[in-house]
Amino acid sequence: MKVKEAMHKGVDWVSPDTSVAELARLMRDHDVGAVPIGENDRLIGMVTDRDIVCKGVAHDSFDAGDATARDVMTAQIHCCREDDDLAKAIRHMEQLKVRRLPVINKNKRMIGILSLGDVSHTAPPDLLSECVKSVAAHHH
Repeated sequence: MKVKEAMHKGVDWVSPDTSVAELARLMRDHDVGAVPIGENDRLIGMVTDRDIVCKGVAHDSFDAGDATARDVMTAQIHCCREDDDLAKAIRHMEQLKVRRLPVINKNKRMIGILSLGDVSHTAPPDLLSECVKSVAAHHH
């Protein structure tokens, strides 16, 4: 099974200048827990719902009216390719201790996101380690 068969398609990235409030609305409206951040036609980071809470709301100096994606995003994003073997991508996620990986095509364009939640619903059970099952179950 390939990554493209399990990924969440049609994910658009937003500018690093996007407000945190707008990011939260996008997450709510699209029922996603992460929004990719792109600049100059390149993926430069990712903001998760947890980033907004831990790097934003949890700080006394945080101003939701002024904060942007750049303030709370995680840079140095790992990716996987659409034609990667799904089992390899899952192992990669486990090693990185991440729940989501952007998916790129051979032109290095982002075309989707692979999330443990998606994987737990679509992948054959033998592909899913106990670790993935427990992480995915914990967040549903």
